[in-house]
Amino acid sequence: MVTNLTNTAIGITDDHRQSVANELMILLSDEFVLYTKTLNAHWNIEGIDFNDKHKLFEMQFDQIRDFIDRIAERIRSIGHYVDGTLASFLNLTHFIEKSNLKNEGRFFLKELLSDHESIIIHLRENIEKFAKEYRDLGTSDFITGLMEEHEKIAWYIRSHLK
Repeated sequence: MVTNLTNTAIGITDDHRQSVANELMILLSDEFVLYTKTLNAHWNIEGIDFNDKHKLFEMQFDQIRDFIDRIAERIRSIGHYVDGTLASFLNLTHFIEKSNLKNEGRFFLKELLSDHESIIIHLRENIEKFAKEYRDLGTSDFITGLMEEHEKIAWYIRSHLK
């Protein structure tokens, strides 16, 4: 659970802001683990497609790092502190870190694609909830944009798997 700041009057009840911040912390945790998994792929990729995949993973972890910062800033903008500890991220994430069985492109791509698709589904499930149940159109719009960016990354990954 994230800590609430006092006196945040932005037209969303304290309870709703707390609920949104908690959901965003789960998303932040998933993004941080995905970022780490993408870095791992970037560092450890081997094989004939090394150069292409190395660059692809670098582009993706740069994008995810930006997502992480934007999510944390969204949590702060609705009046909460961010618990930015590794322990918190690992406690809240939906993802499981796996030891690499192979350091080849298809293995990394399949695992990362699955994680991006999981985030897309999670975001899609929360768009209306944030807008209607919590009356936070700003966060609903924010996660819609994130969903679209993850969809594009997933498309890139799927294209590499053909």
